Amino acid sequence: MAKATREYVYGINPAFEVLRAQRRKVYSAWLNQSARDKPRTQKLVRLLEQNSVRIDWVEKGRLIQLSTSRDHQGVVLNTSLYPYTPFEDLLAHPRLLLLDNIEDPQNVGAILRSAEVFGFNGVCLPNRGVPEVYPSIVKVSAGATEFMQIARQFSANQYARKAAEEGYQIVALDMNGKTTLEAVRTAAPEKLMLVIGGEDKSVGQFILNMADHTIGIEFPECKCRRRHRDARPGRGEFHRAPRLNAEDAKPQRTAEIF
Repeated sequence: MAKATREYVYGINPAFEVLRAQRRKVYSAWLNQSARDKPRTQKLVRLLEQNSVRIDWVEKGRLIQLSTSRDHQGVVLNTSLYPYTPFEDLLAHPRLLLLDNIEDPQNVGAILRSAEVFGFNGVCLPNRGVPEVYPSIVKVSAGATEFMQIARQFSANQYARKAAEEGYQIVALDMNGKTTLEAVRTAAPEKLMLVIGGEDKSVGQFILNMADHTIGIEFPECKCRRRHRDARPGRGEFHRAPRLNAEDAKPQRTAEIF
């Protein structure tokens, strides 16, 4: 079965960013009929018309059908696929971001949104173990993906090795890391690759072994309810446990580094 050459990007911010970035072909747009008079919809209509994009006004049900999501915000665009960038072109960036073992598209989108704000415009996605830049990721990133150069070409280990060969210092985030943020700031590497691990697997051992710095992550404590064997039925005991969450804790750590 041949791979699709088009996809449905949805959400008001992603639609604006796709049109502004001018990196995809936009074939047509479907807008919510009941949102015709909203200022942001009218602004989007003007931008669509400037780019000669056909507009169809439809009901919410059609938007859900096209986007396969209720989070469409009244906008669906039919576009060409996400335009990936060759890894070699990413080497023009002094700071690169590598995502390793992050399987949840929501987390990928959230990290990319933060990364773009923090100046990481070159991103390496492994060709296995991390989702492609699906429309759901574009939506969570609020369209930040459209202004980033993202490669999806090699494995995480290959990216790290190639970056190291090009003079990048590898900085990995890990719960058991011994390096401090201050040590990385003091080192002030001219070229840096930051590696963020996943929800369950975290950064792979190969990359941890070769990393120039492994920064320990202090996660917020959370209260969880667990059942002991000797607990009374219907009762539980609160305990504190580290929360490993690629969506919120790790982008915050990225901000702290820079």
